[in-house]
Amino acid sequence: MNSRIRYLLIMLIFVVSAVVYIDRSNISIAGTYLAADYHITKPQLGWVFSAFLLGYAAFQIPAGWVVGKLGPRKTLTYGLIWWSALSVATALVPPGMTNALWVLIAVRFVLGLGESVAYPSSNQFIAAWFPTQERGKANGWVFGGVGLGSGTAPPLVAFIIYNYGWHAVFYISAVIGLVIAAVWYRLARDTPAEHPSVTAEEKAHILAGMPLKVEGAMPPVPWLKIFTSRDVWGVTLAYVAFGYVAFIFHTWFFIYLKDGRGLDLKSSALLGTLPFIAMTTCCLLGGVISDWLVAHKGQYVGRSLFGAFTLFLSAIFLIIGSHAQDTTVAVLVLAGGAGALYLGQATYWAVAADFGGPFTGVISGLVNMGGQIAGAATASLTPLFASWYGWETAFYIAAGVCLVCIIPWFFVNPDRRLHIAEEVTA
Repeated sequence: MNSRIRYLLIMLIFVVSAVVYIDRSNISIAGTYLAADYHITKPQLGWVFSAFLLGYAAFQIPAGWVVGKLGPRKTLTYGLIWWSALSVATALVPPGMTNALWVLIAVRFVLGLGESVAYPSSNQFIAAWFPTQERGKANGWVFGGVGLGSGTAPPLVAFIIYNYGWHAVFYISAVIGLVIAAVWYRLARDTPAEHPSVTAEEKAHILAGMPLKVEGAMPPVPWLKIFTSRDVWGVTLAYVAFGYVAFIFHTWFFIYLKDGRGLDLKSSALLGTLPFIAMTTCCLLGGVISDWLVAHKGQYVGRSLFGAFTLFLSAIFLIIGSHAQDTTVAVLVLAGGAGALYLGQATYWAVAADFGGPFTGVISGLVNMGGQIAGAATASLTPLFASWYGWETAFYIAAGVCLVCIIPWFFVNPDRRLHIAEEVTA
């Protein structure tokens, strides 16, 4: 096939996804220094982390509706500008002002509102640009950016803090976001039909693998069907485990290495990249495996059973890794747990795109809301569990959440669609 514009654009979303997680991870890495300046405790720092995730979770469903109306091109552009502005605002909150902690919490909450559009936009884009049999790989690339951003952040942020101070971390993050916003708006289009570089051959290939045509304005949203769907709630509940475990790594893993394992900033930054390298690698690999299983064993095996297996595997790694006495062994095994978790990342989003069609953004927002609420719980509960019972118990609890959330996957039928093709005209 001469034209593969869809893969060029999904690589650009891969970069956008990396920017999202640099913006998230920077505060956890700079957190120790920020907490010292603001004279706040670790539980209070957890409130700051949770504020972002609560804002992010609260706006997930509205964000899906917005992307359905505006399209992923404009929505992601506006989102990147928003994130950049609020990153700067994080660094501008004066530590000496009255109620500085609550102002910082408010800034991070509003940043979370803006970042909520990221993954509903990316999945709406995939629903319009990728046939069903390629959606695992496409989502693998999108969420591979999570690992890239989170893995890039520790050494990058450590370097910036050492040389320029923690405030500069947020200024540089903002500049990166604005540059990517300009590139995305210049190159992206909402549908293949709108892009001048897409050939007739590529358009035909995409349309041939579409469960539902996704073009034009989003039809009226069938809210009742969405909120009463066993499949939507099954994926959402399974994604609770994903969010709970993922955000231990995104918010507390660096501090766990520094305080729980006694490593200095440089050593923590180096070892702290390992889970995110595993996330990136396994996210890309998992999308390929899921698509292969769909092609050879069917949707239920390739999406539902594979998703359940990755949660089980992650739980085993977390239990073994948290118990390891040697720090290097512990980090390597825990990184394996992060990687196993991300093997299944693409399955949640591929099911949402196949099921939702033109309503993919809305359904993706609902699914992601479940994960982000769990992530907010992680951000606040993990330091409490660690201080009360030790870090080992905090990871055991995460493993238990994984094992419980395997169950909903068994009730998800990935072959079902929200509407049959005749009911939805786009």
